[in-house]
Amino acid sequence: MWVGHPWRTAVVSSGDVPPLTVLSPPPPSAVVDLLYWRDVKTTGVVFGAALFLLLSLTVCSIISVCSYVALALLSVTITFRIYKGILQAVQKSDEGHPFKVYLEQDVALSEDLVHKYSDVTLVHINSILKELRRLFLVEDLVDSLKFAVLMWILTYVGALFNGLTLLILGLIAVFSCPVIYERHQKQIDHYLALARNQMKDVVGKIQAKIPGMKPKTE
Repeated sequence: MWVGHPWRTAVVSSGDVPPLTVLSPPPPSAVVDLLYWRDVKTTGVVFGAALFLLLSLTVCSIISVCSYVALALLSVTITFRIYKGILQAVQKSDEGHPFKVYLEQDVALSEDLVHKYSDVTLVHINSILKELRRLFLVEDLVDSLKFAVLMWILTYVGALFNGLTLLILGLIAVFSCPVIYERHQKQIDHYLALARNQMKDVVGKIQAKIPGMKPKTE
């Protein structure tokens, strides 16, 4: 449950650049329920369908997968439409179109919803661009070195996995890590704190050996 203001505020600052306030909406409760398997049946259907779609893309092209999914959906809806039509003719009833409820629903996106999420997306894009500019132009040497090491590690990751494989692994992680963390939060927090302290020590030693560099004050 989210307490307080419904928007989270994060302040991003770098050097002499004025702080940038980033507003990001809290995750919807439906998404949280899915990721934490509150409803096992619903989460299983969503996770299974998404995993099946990604695995299908490893075998067929995206055009083929979309075509097969559309054909499967059409075969179900057309068969059900014909079945209900025959049933109504036999029973001499006038129930109308079987999908009338769904056909009358409004599926158009409201302008307020589009503006809200487009504004949030624009703020995040600007924040990312400013951060990339700071890293590539070496405003902070240590941060740029960290970024270089990360890119170097990703070259090996890219050699082992393609983008689709990473998406599959990411999907599995998204639906498994929250549950694992919820059940073993104390142990995970303990080891994360140890790793964070080790990282701070390493960064401090690197900063001490580089001339002109001073450790950041927290």
